[in-house]
Amino acid sequence: MTKNIIPLRIAGVGYSLPEAIVTNEDLTKLYDTSDEWIYTRTGIKERRVVSGDQDAADLGYEAAKNALDKAGMKPEELDLIIAAASAPPDLYPAIACSIQAKLGIETEIPAFDITAACSGLIYALQIARGFIGSGLYKNILIVATDNNSRLVDWNDRATAILFGDGACAMVVTEAEDGIDDVLAIDILAKGSIGEYITFSIPGKNCPLVEPNAEKPPYIYMNGKEVYKFVVKVVPDYIDKCLAKAGLSAEDVDYLIPHQANQRIIEAVQQRLGYANDKVISNIAYYGNTSAASIPIALAEGVATGKVKLGSTAILCGFGAGMTWGAAIVRLREGIC
Repeated sequence: MTKNIIPLRIAGVGYSLPEAIVTNEDLTKLYDTSDEWIYTRTGIKERRVVSGDQDAADLGYEAAKNALDKAGMKPEELDLIIAAASAPPDLYPAIACSIQAKLGIETEIPAFDITAACSGLIYALQIARGFIGSGLYKNILIVATDNNSRLVDWNDRATAILFGDGACAMVVTEAEDGIDDVLAIDILAKGSIGEYITFSIPGKNCPLVEPNAEKPPYIYMNGKEVYKFVVKVVPDYIDKCLAKAGLSAEDVDYLIPHQANQRIIEAVQQRLGYANDKVISNIAYYGNTSAASIPIALAEGVATGKVKLGSTAILCGFGAGMTWGAAIVRLREGIC
């Protein structure tokens, strides 16, 4: 006998950004560049970056507090914490464990990190959906947070100009009204093209053995190949997700894509034939915040009135791995 799947409710979404702003004009102090050169190639005007000892765990904690407040939930009511980060400030303790401590949770609940790069939020939502659907956990906190400004080579203009720092959190729980907020979700990966985007952790072999070849500890990205991959794969992928949900593009109110590059967003939009007011983009002010970019665009879109609640949206991400994923979700009143 097949067990009924418990539906999931998105109860609250909150975000957090560093105060420090680096504009394109500021970057002219580092490179032979201009605001026009950067903006026409990326769609970015400025980005937020951590300063001093602030890191992704701090940003994630603030986002988590905001999401819990929107959900009307206390930290001690959580059963599980999942954090998605491209490259956390520490491999251990996990960011999820650090956030558990910062929230003052003394109960012994599971907390772990996943690494799916810019697709991390979608991957974490799929994991949370499985846990809630099976009845294993009821209240789950998802935190997507990154401090990319610490991971780039600031001598590499082509890559450094793209990234910013930020965090977003989502509280998901059992939908007691029986209405599932995840209409469809899918996650995929293709490791054979993982070399398109890489970040190597530094380390040396034991001095008693042959030394290893050390790699630069910075984000490397083959922008041309990433662009070709995304434009080729993502539009058809979104169409398949819509079909899986039994929906057409006209049935969904918003497309909220990963904020990697405005030219990529526009290329996907054109392939799908979506109107401008249906596609949410805030890359101009935050750059690529990796795993946090999709939920930040959602939460800020609600705050600015670009996204109306009581609606539906396609959340779609792609990133290192290569990984990609999409979720068609119901956006209830009061979640942001």
